[in-house]
Amino acid sequence: MSKVLIVGGGAAGMFASIFAAKNGNEVHVFEKNEKLGKKLFITGKGRCNVTNACDMDTLFASVVTNSKFLYSSFYGYTNQDVMDFFESIGLPLKVERGNRVFPRSDHSSDVIKALEREMKNQGVKIHLYQTVKKVVESEGRFRYLELADGNKIHGDACIITTGGMSYQTTGSTGDGYRFAKALGHTVTDLQPSLVPIETKESFVPELMGLSLRNVQVKILDGKKELYNDFGEMLFTHYGVSGPLIISASAYVGKKLLKGKELKISIDLKPALSEEQLDARVLREFEENHNKQFKNAVGGLFPSKLIPVMIELSGIDPEKKVNIISKKERQNFVYLIKNFEMTLTRLRDFKEAIITNGGIKVKEINPSTMESKLVEGVYFAGEVLDLDALTGGFNLQIAWSTAYAAGSNIW
Repeated sequence: MSKVLIVGGGAAGMFASIFAAKNGNEVHVFEKNEKLGKKLFITGKGRCNVTNACDMDTLFASVVTNSKFLYSSFYGYTNQDVMDFFESIGLPLKVERGNRVFPRSDHSSDVIKALEREMKNQGVKIHLYQTVKKVVESEGRFRYLELADGNKIHGDACIITTGGMSYQTTGSTGDGYRFAKALGHTVTDLQPSLVPIETKESFVPELMGLSLRNVQVKILDGKKELYNDFGEMLFTHYGVSGPLIISASAYVGKKLLKGKELKISIDLKPALSEEQLDARVLREFEENHNKQFKNAVGGLFPSKLIPVMIELSGIDPEKKVNIISKKERQNFVYLIKNFEMTLTRLRDFKEAIITNGGIKVKEINPSTMESKLVEGVYFAGEVLDLDALTGGFNLQIAWSTAYAAGSNIW
């Protein structure tokens, strides 16, 4: 039996503690907040998207950074295992659109309560308001934790599950990166991910609050396509957000952080080819042939978008539609299929769902999550250089890596 000290009482820390305790270890969780699972509480807009019920290929394809590293842990503790676990500890689940898995109650607090209940059942000791200042090793082996009050807690193993840099109000302030560096680990460049993006164009604030559904979004670096997907997005006072943009940020963030400007091209009518859309626009014009252009396109766009599209079309708003040339109409059709803006920068960590970057995975054993540099030190969750798309995939990384760490300590 080992004495296992876990730093951080979020998703990965709680999960690791349960499986470390199931192995007969004495387990202590140190959490600097007043309660466990603060970030878990706000995930999935307060409903907690616990995992994704997709097949394994989709699971791996949804990991943006270092998916190969997760081979052992994903197969060692699958998304189905996660669902079975939560059901077995009294948390009924449901599967929604996009295979997203939520508690049937729609309350993230029920996920936290179920985990806390199971921690207590397994005899895990929880220490709240306890800030860990240092993780101390000597001769290549973990020795003790030094707390902010000066206390030293000795143990046989330590699992660091302190999260990343996103949602810093929940306590994710990068402590784990500091501990890792002090132990000799490399921490890759950190940046916000799954985050809204700012745009350059002056018309964007006019569209604030407008949500576009069923649009095709492409992000281009010159002619190179970096991202292409179909779904929903939202305009804000500073730029763009919503599911498509949040996912896109995981792929384009590094380029934006290097100061590169990218183009976003939105197909507002992806269900129609250019020819079909031209016929539709022509029909609108014929039905409104005596009207001015500005009053003849109401059937094509949401009201907030109309003045912007009129302005970008280059067609005189007062012009009667029956004298609009074929060339002008075709340019207008092209604009609808290629509504472009310039992406300038990511919003910061305060608005990011997760962190891109973290402890270099080459320095971690992928089967056990143990450090290759310091015996008895393990890492799990967002503190590692692993990140995925929205839809429950990042929590699956937390559960699988936490299980690997917790269940491999004896």
